[in-house]
This record gives sequence, C-alpha cells and structure tokens, in this order.
Amino acid sequence: MSGKGLRIVVLIKQVPDIEKVRFDVETGRIDRSSAPAETNPFDLHALEAAVQLKEKLGGSITVISMGPRQAESSLRDALARGADRAILLTDKRLAGADTIATSRALAAAIRKLGGFDLILCGEKTVDGDTGQVGPEVAEVLDIPHVAYVCEIREVTDDKITVVSDMGDKYLYEVKLPALLTVTRELNTPRLPTLRDVLKARKKQIEIWDADALAQYEDPDRFGIKGSKTIVMKVVIPGVEHRKGIIFRGEDAAEKLLEVLKEGGFVKP
Repeated sequence: MSGKGLRIVVLIKQVPDIEKVRFDVETGRIDRSSAPAETNPFDLHALEAAVQLKEKLGGSITVISMGPRQAESSLRDALARGADRAILLTDKRLAGADTIATSRALAAAIRKLGGFDLILCGEKTVDGDTGQVGPEVAEVLDIPHVAYVCEIREVTDDKITVVSDMGDKYLYEVKLPALLTVTRELNTPRLPTLRDVLKARKKQIEIWDADALAQYEDPDRFGIKGSKTIVMKVVIPGVEHRKGIIFRGEDAAEKLLEVLKEGGFVKP
C-alpha cells in the first residue's frame, strides 16, 4: 500500500436495461439503442466497496469504463458516488471486443495509471453474464485474484483477506496488488446526494483512445480484430404459456380423471 492510502481501481460498464433491450438476431449483437442505459448493477457494489475502503484507510478511487461516449453518464454517476478520477476508453478500434480483447484494453489502461493496490469489479455484467473480464484482467496483469467476494475481512499494507461465496464459503488471503470480483451480498450501494451529483457534473472525464494504450498493448489485440470468439448465431427461445382444457358434457368428470391419471397426479 502506498503512503497515501489504498490506490483502488474500479472497473464499471454501462449496460442497457436488460428487461427492455432487444437482440439483433442477424448480427448476433445486443441492440443497445433499444433500451435506456444504466451502470451495470453488480459494478455499483464494487464501487461501494471501494468507497468504504477509502473512508477507512484513505487513498484514491479511479473508475475506468470502456464503451461509447454515452458511457460518460455512468462515470459521472461514479464520481457522484465517491470516485476521485474517471477514465473512458472509447475508440472504434475498441468496439466489438470479446472478453479477452476487453480485458487487454482495461489492463493496458491500468498499467498506464502507473500504480495500484486493488482492482474491484462486479462478479459479472447483466448483458454478457460471463463473469470472465475481471479474472482475465488479473491474468493479463499477472496478479492474484479472488472471484465472488461476499465479505472483505481485513486489509493490511501487503495483503487482503476476503470471503468468497462459491456455493460454499471460503476464506482467502492474497497479496496486494490484487483483483476482486464482488457479489451483491457484499454491501448496499449508497445513493449520491444532490450536492454530489452537481459537483460531479463539473469534474473532468478523461478520454483515452487506442493510441493512448499503444505503449502498453498492441492495438491490433483490441476490439473485433483482437477477439478470439465470434457470435455466429443468436436464438431467442419462445415462451411457452399455460395451456387450458375445458371439459363439457356428462362425462366431463371422467375425462378429467383420465387426464390426471396420465399426468401422474392421480394413481390408477
């Protein structure tokens, strides 16, 4: 840990409202214009954890997101919630990235910062639902990581002790710098005050393109060009609704009984 406290990086993503978004079956992509955007809910728990650690131990919080310029609204919300610095990675060369290409870009941005003690992110995003980006960033940076953290027990100068919920709960102690992906059980994100929202509007959001990261990673390894996976086809399963049968006539009771027997609800 630095003498000025814990240097925390929080990775966030702006996602469409998953209840309203449509999928482009032809391209295999999410039609992000079909629904309003919001900060990935899991990432808000990572940000809240960072703010709590900063309040307890001192330090700074840098929030990084990759996406189109509209993602600035999520970064401003993060500033209002307690982040000190906000960086948006945006460039056509970063678009269409799979999880590994995304992880390379985020890791390059973290290296560009020049130093960190802890990286926090949500366990997954509601649009991709893979849970891969956090651990992949840790692998690219060659630092230890723990997934599904539901409790942070202790932080010292050189290590952090956490509880991971993998169905059963496990206690881990890892050396810093490290990366954690956190669950919703970790905390309850606070809401920003009106004063904080107004202050956040005046703060600068740094914009970095692929060239800004070129010293730390080959830009050809970003975006679609650097992606190892491609969505070939999207299939949206149909929703099967309840089916009803109406029995009429004098033998209605007998017909109902036969159906119940066939379904195993009544023993012959």
